[in-house]
Amino acid sequence: MGYCGWANTDPLDKVYHDTEWGIPVHDDRHMFEHLTLECMQCGLSWVLMLKKREIFRKCFDNFDYDRIADYNEADVERILNTEGMIRSPRKVNAIINNARCYQKVREEFGTFCDYIWSYSDGKTILYQGHDAGRIPVSNGLSARISKDLKKRGFKYVGPVTIYSHLQACGIINDHDKDCPCRKKILDGYPTVVRRRDEEVY
Repeated sequence: MGYCGWANTDPLDKVYHDTEWGIPVHDDRHMFEHLTLECMQCGLSWVLMLKKREIFRKCFDNFDYDRIADYNEADVERILNTEGMIRSPRKVNAIINNARCYQKVREEFGTFCDYIWSYSDGKTILYQGHDAGRIPVSNGLSARISKDLKKRGFKYVGPVTIYSHLQACGIINDHDKDCPCRKKILDGYPTVVRRRDEEVY
């Protein structure tokens, strides 16, 4: 039985791959958690994010975006002084900023999930060739969403970060062709096949 190669590099990667990566997310708190992890990961390894996930949960009130949106300078200092936390004031302030922007998206669209899933008409995307390992670091869809999020004030949401987010939250299914998780998602969720990555909108 085939398997996504990266999922065997660390036990935490395997658990994350088997239980989360690519499974469609339709809960706003969970979606914000994924987005926060992707933002924190910029310039760092993904397995480090998994190792520090419980610290992030403690620092950011279990990714409760409404509570995070009310954070002040004292909260920033509290987070930066937490043992084991990534001490990046820019990233911490970006997460707080993103929580406030997240609230505005929810006010406009009802939920953030409704907003971001509208880009795929509520379906998980299968790009031809990705199942054979031809996976880009970003594509036309992630560039489009990144541009819109930046216009809305979000930080640390470049096309590469957003592409990773779309993979994580199940909008793009990039599991290998023979990976059992790919079939599980195909069998359980509505899917659409697209030929190209460089979509023109």
